[in-house]
Amino acid sequence: MNIKIKKLKENAVIPTRGSEKAAGYDLYACFEGESLTIPAHSTVKVGTGLAIAVPDGYFGAIFARSGLATKQGLRPANCVGVADSDYRGEYIVALHNDTDEDKVIAKAERIAQLVVMPFLSVEFDEVDELDETERGAGGFGSTGK
Repeated sequence: MNIKIKKLKENAVIPTRGSEKAAGYDLYACFEGESLTIPAHSTVKVGTGLAIAVPDGYFGAIFARSGLATKQGLRPANCVGVADSDYRGEYIVALHNDTDEDKVIAKAERIAQLVVMPFLSVEFDEVDELDETERGAGGFGSTGK
């Protein structure tokens, strides 16, 4: 699949994969200056300098980079970002610092990963009753450990 991508800023970095079989494409921080500080327990919007035309029937899912999350305590604030196929603005990652220390992001540092995923477009039919199942309305933990 070919996806059109536009650099909105000259120093933007086109997404890359860490390995040939990687599902995620690394997104890179793009901002003025050499670094950006994310205060402890705060969220900062970090631009990528890119606009991406994801095809219809797909969306761009923006996930944490596991190393950044586990080693630095930085993750997308909304856990998983959803970039719809009709969005043409800059891809921005709201990075949250879960630690008690300020964290610094360098210019062109990998900050998240983009996975292009299909989705089903559905219509909802309101009904008076739903079919019965063994689980029923059993919620959190209702199926055991």
